[in-house]
Amino acid sequence: MQNNQAIPFNKENFKLIFSKEFALVIIVSIPSAFVAEFFNIPLAWFLGPMLATSIASLLGLNIKMPKLALSTTLILLGLYIGNYIDKSLFSQINQWAWTSLIMLIYIIVSVLIVSKYLQIFSKYERKTSIFSAAPGALGPLMILAEDEKKTDLSQVATSHLIRLIIIITVFPFIVDSFYNVESAKIGEEIFKEQNISHLIILIISSIILIFLFDKLKIPAALLSGTLLASGILQISEIASYKLSPNIIDYCLLILGASVGCRFANKTFSEIARNAWHSFIATFLLVVLGLIAAFAASCVIDKNFFTLILSYCPGGIYEVAVIAIFFNLDPEFVSFHHIIRLLMILFIVPLILKFIEKKA
Repeated sequence: MQNNQAIPFNKENFKLIFSKEFALVIIVSIPSAFVAEFFNIPLAWFLGPMLATSIASLLGLNIKMPKLALSTTLILLGLYIGNYIDKSLFSQINQWAWTSLIMLIYIIVSVLIVSKYLQIFSKYERKTSIFSAAPGALGPLMILAEDEKKTDLSQVATSHLIRLIIIITVFPFIVDSFYNVESAKIGEEIFKEQNISHLIILIISSIILIFLFDKLKIPAALLSGTLLASGILQISEIASYKLSPNIIDYCLLILGASVGCRFANKTFSEIARNAWHSFIATFLLVVLGLIAAFAASCVIDKNFFTLILSYCPGGIYEVAVIAIFFNLDPEFVSFHHIIRLLMILFIVPLILKFIEKKA
């Protein structure tokens, strides 16, 4: 099987699980999580490992996140978010159509405004600026960018990574300061009473849909496949299983460390060159996201922090973890980020074609 598959079952990826590079990731991540927890930093098991592995990567430490470890984590994350799916969602679907339309407008306006800023003030080449301005979808965008001439892949990746770090570092502190809510906890007695066969059915169904979505080239197959399988089985009452909240700490650590590992082969000077304009681009995207969230609040009755998170230009999986941690309607947030991903992959190529015709 190819390395770019959603669940990379091959010898190389199994070997990476037991590699020195992954062992170093764990050695760096666990102490940093405890340190962050000691200082009462929100999302300690995410932000601590993310910061520690980012610094380790930039310092040249040979660390690597195995795709198999990350894929397993994302399946667990999808199953956990699936805990929130029930029949009451059907009554909200018509409102979600309006919030999805707002998402479409937000993406188009964001790409046009932010790409223009990057062209004028950062001197980015036009195609590079469009890929850099898209509010998310780094992985799929990099695949598209590889096929486009005159696109600086390093600039695109660095811009998105800096934005991701800013968003997922700052947002938890803002929510923690202004919105006090305890994460939903599942009682241990409920966890013990559950039928393990239901969990097996959920996992097998999720894997089947993940492979199907991967074949169909549907973005975020790991999350969307697991959510759909979980939703169908739970709503139809065929299988239902609530994962222990303790699993989230593991997900936080692996996801946080995976963000830091993306800085491998980057340098401090490269980050510094892109930092200021990436910060301004992030600020513009966040402001436009706030406007979109306000517009959405006029058509749907949701907590405003849930709406802000739904329209923030962060990574789909990282944002989903924040939604779970603060109990901010994870299924609503995840749905909108999956929709955002699909829209970006549709809109960006259209804008590029329009530019080529105009040139």
